[in-house]
Amino acid sequence: MKKIILVFTLVILAVSCKTPAPAASTSVDRRSQVAIKGNWTIVSVTYPGSDMFKVKSFDIADAKCFEGSTWKFISNNDSGEMALTQVGCPGFSSPIKWYVNKDGQFVLKFLAEGMKAKQQQVGYILKVDDQTMESFKLLDNINIGGKLTNVVYQFRKTN
Repeated sequence: MKKIILVFTLVILAVSCKTPAPAASTSVDRRSQVAIKGNWTIVSVTYPGSDMFKVKSFDIADAKCFEGSTWKFISNNDSGEMALTQVGCPGFSSPIKWYVNKDGQFVLKFLAEGMKAKQQQVGYILKVDDQTMESFKLLDNINIGGKLTNVVYQFRKTN
């Protein structure tokens, strides 16, 4: 008689669920905003349970695909661009509009080519944390399995 051993692998896929946020303040924190000016790379994306859960960031790709992404922030007109560059992840690049408000919130919109920010109805509000001249974090508060947690995007200046 042969013994049969069954092995089950459990894979859990969680999609980040953001509750609608109230409109962000438009009162700009120029000091924080000017400190973010320049070229940056996301060096890490972390969140509790990242070994068990996958999170789709900004309705674009898996959060881990943002590691190595390049970002250019222009502070005098609140514009810029970003690009996903990680092998094995979807290719994506976009012009962006952004600002940091006096509440420490980073307000971000991805724009289709030729689209103006006021035409884009979807945007994201994150929290700026641990800001220095060489690095900063953006915290995205999401709901995973009924529990609020932060996805942390760690930026490092490249120029």
